[in-house]
Amino acid sequence: MAVLRWLRRNLVVIAGLCTLAYLLLPNVVVTVFSFNKPKGRFNYSWQEFSTDAWRDPCGVADMCGSLALSLQIAAWATIGATVLGTMIAFALVRYRFRARGAINSLIFLPMAMPEVVMAASLLTLFLNMGAQLGFWTVLIAHIMFCLSFVVTAVKARVMSMDPRLEQAAQDLYAGPVQTFLRVTLPIAAPGIAAGALLAFALSFDDFIITNFNAGSTVTFPMFVWGSAQRGTPVQINVIGTAMFLVAVLLVLAGMLAGKRRNKQSR
Repeated sequence: MAVLRWLRRNLVVIAGLCTLAYLLLPNVVVTVFSFNKPKGRFNYSWQEFSTDAWRDPCGVADMCGSLALSLQIAAWATIGATVLGTMIAFALVRYRFRARGAINSLIFLPMAMPEVVMAASLLTLFLNMGAQLGFWTVLIAHIMFCLSFVVTAVKARVMSMDPRLEQAAQDLYAGPVQTFLRVTLPIAAPGIAAGALLAFALSFDDFIITNFNAGSTVTFPMFVWGSAQRGTPVQINVIGTAMFLVAVLLVLAGMLAGKRRNKQSR
């Protein structure tokens, strides 16, 4: 009976931990196999422990070049989608204009639409315009499908903002620009940051839309897909593990910074 009572009290915590373990299991497998030394071309079964791949992460031809290209596209797509998405979110929340309701509905279409449909539509658009497929078509496509996610994240934050804070700043003789920079932007910053991080992750990870519109350009997801046909080098697991660790460190740094700000505000 004591065990049953303990399970009832901690059922939510146990379910949460099991869900977290289930989500992190693929990352654990990737990390473990980044230290593997396969005997064949495929890194699918454990052979022996080795740190060769970690000592030479760019040992596979063209892998680091495709990684750098993906990071470059993701960075520019994040900047473009964040700037445009933030302006659209403020316009939809703060202003009343015709077709506002229709635009609010259309914003969700790229998130609900299958990626293969959007990819084929963008390819048709670029071909009809006579555009050469490559870096710029991939960048434009990434900005377009990341835009909706940024708008949704920023819009939720802007809708929760208290307009009396901006009115108080104006009562203290702050101009529109000063009010925006000193009051509005800092309050909206968490939503903007969330939208930017989501846009970066979606852009870097995308394969379907990129594959349709890349031409001869090879991004990291396309390189991984191509490598899986011939053999998966261990360095792919090394890059995946490194990016996962960087993401975890960024999250922890954000949490520590938030706790420090809360202590200082008290």
